[in-house]
Amino acid sequence: MSIELKVAGGSDVSVSDVAFGRDYNESLIHQVVTAYMAAGRRGTKAQLNRAGVRGGGAKPWRQKGTGRARAGTTRGPIWVGGGRAFPGHNRDFSQKVNRKMYKGAMQSIVSELVRTDRLIVVDELSMSEPKTKLMAAKLADLGATSALILAEAFDENVFLAARNLPHVSVMEVSAVDPVSLLRHDHVVMTVAALKRLEEKLS
Repeated sequence: MSIELKVAGGSDVSVSDVAFGRDYNESLIHQVVTAYMAAGRRGTKAQLNRAGVRGGGAKPWRQKGTGRARAGTTRGPIWVGGGRAFPGHNRDFSQKVNRKMYKGAMQSIVSELVRTDRLIVVDELSMSEPKTKLMAAKLADLGATSALILAEAFDENVFLAARNLPHVSVMEVSAVDPVSLLRHDHVVMTVAALKRLEEKLS
């Protein structure tokens, strides 16, 4: 089975319903997006407990007779310069998501883009010169002021023309991820990029 997608300009292009006709699975998308964002966390927080803080070997004052509270070290959590009671440590936030789940979530996202008319396909998207004004005008004609532009290969003029637009991103289709697809109102891609994405998700 195949689905017909409109190409800006009048023609149609056929794509597989396996990749572009899947039902919307919100729970799967949420799980994959959460795992993707968690994997981007550095997890490099590191604090010292009282054993890791330098010093504090001597009792600061004698046990009795001073009128002050008993103290055995100056490196306890209640002292300035002391160690933390429950210090943070390096940790790995990544979550396991197998390839079948990841592909299913991506299929569900692009299928929803098709159903809601947020996927815009064009024959080509090239710039004669890297001018932001030209890119803004081209996207305005397509009705996509907040857009992710997916290209089959890196195009320097397209990248330079779009990088100053606040709600526009440019990405190669080989590097597309679920968060980028969901972050923008529209996804603009060429027919060649669409076929490449179809191969990736089929």
